[in-house]
Amino acid sequence: MTWIRNPQVSAMLLLGAAILGLFVANTGLGPGLDAAKHAHLPFTVFGLDLSAAHWVTDGLLVVFFFVVAIELRYEFTQGDLSSISKAAVPTIAALGGVAVPAILYFNLAGADGAQGWPIPTATDIAFALGVLALVGRRLPSNVRALLLALAVIDDLIGILFIAVFFTETVSVLHLGLAALGVVAFWLLGRVYRGKRGSWPLRILLLVVALVTWWLVAMSGIHATIAGVALGLVLSPAPAESAREKLEPFSNGIVLPLFAFTSASVAIPQVPLGELSPVFWAIVIALPVGKLVGITTAGLIGQSALRVPKLERVRFSELVGVSLLGGIGFTVSLLMNELAHRSTEELIVEGTLGVLAGSLIAAVLGAVYLAVLNRSYPPVDQAERSARDAEEQLHRIDGV
Repeated sequence: MTWIRNPQVSAMLLLGAAILGLFVANTGLGPGLDAAKHAHLPFTVFGLDLSAAHWVTDGLLVVFFFVVAIELRYEFTQGDLSSISKAAVPTIAALGGVAVPAILYFNLAGADGAQGWPIPTATDIAFALGVLALVGRRLPSNVRALLLALAVIDDLIGILFIAVFFTETVSVLHLGLAALGVVAFWLLGRVYRGKRGSWPLRILLLVVALVTWWLVAMSGIHATIAGVALGLVLSPAPAESAREKLEPFSNGIVLPLFAFTSASVAIPQVPLGELSPVFWAIVIALPVGKLVGITTAGLIGQSALRVPKLERVRFSELVGVSLLGGIGFTVSLLMNELAHRSTEELIVEGTLGVLAGSLIAAVLGAVYLAVLNRSYPPVDQAERSARDAEEQLHRIDGV
């Protein structure tokens, strides 16, 4: 299953699933698919009554956020964000890439869609890195490192947005018990470090994780936050083991299924000029906002922090990273559903806006970086393999 860990494969699966969902939704099968998405089980699951679509967004997507949180912890402890000096420039660039799209959206969306301002602030890690891996093989390693760091910080900000702005009511009791579940998960993870391969302990970790997820879902906070909390507190050894096992499932099933479900909307039979301001705000804010925000903030950050010239990401490279930063996709689709959950029409137009804006950013970024890539000498395959092996050994040593 190593092939499915390839960022190019992951990106293609995401794109293919989204296209398939959009296609099916606009055929004769569309009404049946829509009914299936909104169907509920004939019984509740310990008090949870979710539609099929919400079992994907509130249930399966937790696996993706759990894996992302493990990656977050690694980057902040041992990776590209493990020190203030390493994290400073990506953080400044990421903040610019959040602020400018949000401001653009807020000024374009109008009063009815104003609550969706966080939608264009996200960057899809899997998709962006997949495009870079496809067209930027010769680019310096610090370009990929910057894009990864940007996306990681971006996801962290997106998680905070989901927790703070898309929570209506909170059950303090359920949330407090969920916090105890996170603590129990952390303690079990520390015990696991000295007992690798203990199946009873693995099963207990799984049970505690499921109970914690249920408590978070019942608390009123979006259930994906449970995956984030659990991934951040899990000790390195079990975390790496879990990532190895769950990453193929996340890349091959969870994300494509989420992309298919979220993208399966009927395209409104109206001229482009009659689409709501929400659609146009996202289409513009994702590629343009990210390009202006990340490029400007990145240049300011490198200059203000006096990064040595040999270590800087050049302006031409920063533009390429900024274009790929406009691929919102996964987290943007999720925030669109949360922001417009009370208005089906805005969910549809917001989804189309995310798909169109992300596609524009992906195409522009791919073409631009493919041209830029040709200006660099070929990377020796042996050197690339050695670099990849060294990175893997570094990750293992951290476990």
